[in-house]
Amino acid sequence: MSDDSEKSQLTDGGWIAWFCSLEDHHFFCEVDEEFIRDSFNLYGLKPKFSHYEEALEMILQPDCPDEEDMQNEKFLRIYQDASDLYGLIHARFILTPRGLAIMREKYLSGRFGTCPRVLCERQNVLPLGLSEDLRTSRVKVYCPKCEEIYIPKRKCIDVDGAYFGCSFPHILLSAYTDLTVQPTTSVYIPKIYGFKIYKKKGSKFYQQPEHLTQMSYYCLLYTSDAADDLLCVDLGGRRIIKKK
Repeated sequence: MSDDSEKSQLTDGGWIAWFCSLEDHHFFCEVDEEFIRDSFNLYGLKPKFSHYEEALEMILQPDCPDEEDMQNEKFLRIYQDASDLYGLIHARFILTPRGLAIMREKYLSGRFGTCPRVLCERQNVLPLGLSEDLRTSRVKVYCPKCEEIYIPKRKCIDVDGAYFGCSFPHILLSAYTDLTVQPTTSVYIPKIYGFKIYKKKGSKFYQQPEHLTQMSYYCLLYTSDAADDLLCVDLGGRRIIKKK
């Protein structure tokens, strides 16, 4: 890449477009500024950050950082908060109708990658977090065909799983029934010289493990109409759904 193109990458467009164009940030979509400026959508985020106001101002800047900014220690401290703040806002935005539509197109175009499991035949995957809390786990990918989670092919080192949340793939697939994938029935059966192995898959003596780890996720839908349903809403106007 030439010096001119590197410089244009630092100076063209706003902070949001610049952030989403960084290497290994291809899972992100660009959150609408109107969504960010609506204080309702930011409920509960301020206490999580020591530089909240500065970080929010940075996210909404019409210009992206230049080389001098990226070498400024104070700027980098605020940038870390801005990255996490944008990520948590992003997790809420992709559950809205517009956010789901944008992520649907990215999913169909294969931007999130394909399932590494051979028997899933390159099924497209969706980004998923294992926790709603920051710094718990990096982003993973979920395959709707084998219904398992994997580490992305490109590890996305600085992309936290909380930037996508635990419920996004399941909400997307529920919202767009045309994306429904039938679970795979293809199972690998280990064999030696063509014979099934005693107590392994495919053997009549094989026993399914009795104790499997079950994970429960809490889906937080940040929608203005959530406040109408008083039986399942907390003080932030978030409809809470428990999914096992």
